[in-house]
Amino acid sequence: MRFATIDFQGSTRAAIDFGSHYRITPFPDLSEALRKFDGDIMALADITEFDSVDAENVSLLAPTKTPNKIICLGLNFTDHVAEMRRDRAQYPTLFAKYPLTLTDPFASIDKPAISDAMDWEVEVGVVIGRPARYVSTQDALDHVAGYTVVNDVSFRDYQNRTGQFLQGKIFERTTPVGPWLVTRDEVDDAKDLAMTLTVNGEVMQNGRSSQMIFSIAETISYVSQILTLEPGDLISMGTPSGVGAGRTPQRFLTPGDVMESSVEGIGGLSNRIVTAGSSTR
Repeated sequence: MRFATIDFQGSTRAAIDFGSHYRITPFPDLSEALRKFDGDIMALADITEFDSVDAENVSLLAPTKTPNKIICLGLNFTDHVAEMRRDRAQYPTLFAKYPLTLTDPFASIDKPAISDAMDWEVEVGVVIGRPARYVSTQDALDHVAGYTVVNDVSFRDYQNRTGQFLQGKIFERTTPVGPWLVTRDEVDDAKDLAMTLTVNGEVMQNGRSSQMIFSIAETISYVSQILTLEPGDLISMGTPSGVGAGRTPQRFLTPGDVMESSVEGIGGLSNRIVTAGSSTR
């Protein structure tokens, strides 16, 4: 099944996608709905007494607008490690984002005047269902509600100012997510999905989720030894090769560019880069 967060009569609402229409739920987004049902996404599907809206009239938003945590993996594809001239890590390279970093799947994205190294990264997003603490790799996928698409837009000049990634990854409203949360069974737990990103129609990234160094199950298990993953949390699993910073010469985004990020079976994002202060959402 597919679930979404949509704009409904001027407010945000979690909804269930039935193809021709969406069924509205009383929750403001999917993260909140998952918290209400302790991560049971199918309990949301059982809601029947609320309004429906035709799919053609729906504006899709980031499905997880209020995650308690956003955990991201860097350097999690062998070919991306090579293009960035890094060594393969023994453990997952983790950093965090904040809810204000997220934006909607078709929103325009500001290019801030302070950075000239705005880059793209198509990624598989994992939405946590059941709480996960001290889980094994074997049991980790049982804690997944579903999957979404993330573009980890990065500001390489800020990212490389220090040895820590954080400041290059948390510019406000620069990480589009969506357009749906797709349940595990629809995509075989994202084990081997095509991942592509184009800029102005030119293919920049073309990889597969099977190329991850640390799998989704390994990552959930690893993170759960550190902290509790809660319903509605988002994990972004890293990107394949083809980023702008890895090219010779390097290529970065400028106002007017359009990025299209897609993961097979999950969906696609489309985001135009605009001059800061002129975006529409």
